[in-house]
Amino acid sequence: MYMPPQFNVTDRAIAARLMRDHPFASLISNDDQGLPYVTHLPLVLEERGTDDFVLWGHCAKPNAQWRYLQARPRALVSFLGPHAYLSPSVYPDLARVPTWNYLAVHCTVEARLVEGADEKDALLKRLIGQHEPAYAQQWRDLGQDFQHKMLNGIVGFELTVTALQCKVKLNQHRKESHAATYEVYRNGTPDERALADWMKTLGITGEA
Repeated sequence: MYMPPQFNVTDRAIAARLMRDHPFASLISNDDQGLPYVTHLPLVLEERGTDDFVLWGHCAKPNAQWRYLQARPRALVSFLGPHAYLSPSVYPDLARVPTWNYLAVHCTVEARLVEGADEKDALLKRLIGQHEPAYAQQWRDLGQDFQHKMLNGIVGFELTVTALQCKVKLNQHRKESHAATYEVYRNGTPDERALADWMKTLGITGEA
């Protein structure tokens, strides 16, 4: 993605937090005509060691996404964090224009399909553990026949991250606007308040 240097964040811990806080991602591969094919889905991040990221997810078997991943395993995953409009009123001078602030992570991935029943069951339990641990007992109580039927209806995938970009666009290059931006965002919509939290975390609130 377009990455001005002032918005380029290389701290993988920030990228990991963003992916965990906003796990509903866009998985983008190429279809048989060479056009982008997009599936919107939740993905679970696994950190292996200090540098290796793996994403886990699944799609319905009728979704052609898994066939495209099988044919062309290299793909892109996009995570979008909080985002919001920013008025030029935050600047002390009038020669400014509106903008949109946001946080995003793009991951180049290498896909491996998860098709075996046992491995798919482990994948679903990983997703349950991430989103609703209390559901695990209900899943077990549904019985093996129901579980196998559900498992037969999906294809899982393990997405090994081979390259990563993390973009944090919070006007950090405009110090004269930090205090006013933070004040606007911390009293605003849920997305704006989330951006204010990130500004505080990154120390760009304009406070001494």
